[in-house]
Amino acid sequence: MLCLVLAIGAGIRAQRSIARWFFVAGLVVLAVESLCNGLSAASDVPGRIVWWQQWRHVALALLPGLWLGFSLSYSRGNAREQLRKWRALVAAAILIPVGIAVGFRKTLISEIGLVEATNHWLLRFDAPGLALHFMVVIGAVVVLMNLERTFRESVGMMRWRIKYMILGVGVLFGIRLYTSSQAMLFGGMDLFLEHFDSGALIVACLLMLRASLRSGYFDVDLYPSQAVLRSSVTILLTGVYLVIVGALAKIVSVFGGDAYFALKTFLILISLVLLAVWLVSDRARLLTARLVSEHFRRPFYDYRQIWKDFTDATAVCVNQPQLCQAVVKWVADKLQVLSVTIWLVDDKQEGLNFAASTFLTEAKAVELRPRGALVVEALRALREHPEPFDTERSATNWAAMLRQAHPDEFHKGGGRVCVPISGGGRVLGVLILGDRVSGLPFSEQDLGLLKCIGSQFSACLLNIQLSEKLLQAKELEAFQTMSAFFVHDLKNTASTLNLMLKNLPVHFADPAFREDALRGVAKTVSHINDVIGRLSQLRQELKLRPSEADLNELVERVVNAAPPGAAIVVTKDLQPVPRLVLDPEQIARVVTNLVLNATDACNGQGQIRVATAPVEGGAVLTVTDTGCGMTAEFLNQSLFRPFQTTKPRGLGIGMFQSKMIVQAHGGRIDVQSELGKGTTFRVFLPRP
Repeated sequence: MLCLVLAIGAGIRAQRSIARWFFVAGLVVLAVESLCNGLSAASDVPGRIVWWQQWRHVALALLPGLWLGFSLSYSRGNAREQLRKWRALVAAAILIPVGIAVGFRKTLISEIGLVEATNHWLLRFDAPGLALHFMVVIGAVVVLMNLERTFRESVGMMRWRIKYMILGVGVLFGIRLYTSSQAMLFGGMDLFLEHFDSGALIVACLLMLRASLRSGYFDVDLYPSQAVLRSSVTILLTGVYLVIVGALAKIVSVFGGDAYFALKTFLILISLVLLAVWLVSDRARLLTARLVSEHFRRPFYDYRQIWKDFTDATAVCVNQPQLCQAVVKWVADKLQVLSVTIWLVDDKQEGLNFAASTFLTEAKAVELRPRGALVVEALRALREHPEPFDTERSATNWAAMLRQAHPDEFHKGGGRVCVPISGGGRVLGVLILGDRVSGLPFSEQDLGLLKCIGSQFSACLLNIQLSEKLLQAKELEAFQTMSAFFVHDLKNTASTLNLMLKNLPVHFADPAFREDALRGVAKTVSHINDVIGRLSQLRQELKLRPSEADLNELVERVVNAAPPGAAIVVTKDLQPVPRLVLDPEQIARVVTNLVLNATDACNGQGQIRVATAPVEGGAVLTVTDTGCGMTAEFLNQSLFRPFQTTKPRGLGIGMFQSKMIVQAHGGRIDVQSELGKGTTFRVFLPRP
């Protein structure tokens, strides 16, 4: 009856929620199984007991798959994605046990007998029955692991909303783990153990009913990490329990049996369940920490560890949303607070913008957003008194505004504390905490820690804001530089085309003019395409196609393909070098850039020397010219940056690309240059 009431209540509000429908189906199956158990217990005829137990095991076969689907979709923001990813496992968890239970229904139970010492009915299972209980054990472990992942990824109010639901399902499958493992260990089942199933079902239903009375218990969006599985408490406790029970069963069988063995193993399970509850209980851990602090005279917080954890949590945050989300999660976990919210001051200093929260949704935050004159008054007061304070003890209108921006769920959850986020002589925002576990008040140590957190958070926030401004300035600088090149080229091109258009009406009848005009248009289009092509290379991802090649052959081919001119003397000094693994096309582009740059630097006359030589670990390519050279300032600040060039018609892309190509091969480029005397480039390429 409890299962059906819960199923009907959840079904009425199911709508499109996949987790709700799995929940409803699982409760209906539990109700059917409980009914079969009841009818079996009410009979004294062995044949009727076996018949009802056969159908009870058919219902039992449905439980792993349905509750596995529930555990994968409950409170998951990516429920549909998770179910698609694990659809094969869910299908197997439903079809294989049901196939065993239905296909071998009459052979699940081999015999039934009455134990005179206890007056209990005892069932003996054949291989299909043992296989079915094995599937139940595996299913119970996987369900508990998934629920553990969901619980561990939740924080603050999210954890409060889902705690009783996860605890109820955990009790249900913890007992199933016990009863099915007993059936596997002894090849049968004392029907007295079904009392445990019934008792666990009543407790689980009451816990689920408690969860259903909390608003939003199905609507929490979590995205658990796969890494949680590597440190799963479920696997640890299950392994410990099965090892202990297996060892005890072996000892009992050696010494002739123990009438109370089942009860003892049940007590072991209960002890492990209580241990698990303590491990995940925020209240238990908080009270234990306070007890140690009060009676053993040590600081409540280990500040070195606290600061290390805070740094680790915020170091990888590269933007404001990531930083704010990491801070609210960290604060909620460390100070055992269910609701934490960050509001940041807008650009006009007239309102607060929602940044992150452990319990507020975006839609709710829009309704609660503080704005207007009270925000200005609050910022002025917080700037003058930047200490954490309890908003409940303040009678000012702006403190009431902050309370409205952070509604409390529990009237006995302690005061709502506001932590000003100040930096650079101004207030950047506020961090508000409320609904503390057990309603414990914030101590002086808590407020001191919050003040430090506020200061560190403001420093991180200012760094991110300054980094964003610097990035915008760099992007604007790059855009302006690129625009200057475009404007220069397009201006010359437009002048040529404009002159041509002016002469077109006068000289159009002249065939020589038309031929010259077509050549001019073709040259202009070719120039524009060349500029676009060179700029497009910056957007393309550098992909290497390495193969074994002879560097000397590659250099010889590139130099011979583009002779620099009669007045420039090119000498080649190609010594034997080891064969390298490289992308011939990309390295040819590097050699071409270096030779062309040397040719441009010589300005029509001079010498260029291209050399290769073996070095330890690879080979080195050297290109030396006697041209104009470069200043030390240009070498250090501009040479390998895009759009930085000394050529009148260059784009400053060649050396930037060359450096990227060489570094992608694991090599490096060194440059030596002296103004008016020439330049030497050395390219080191490593052996594989």
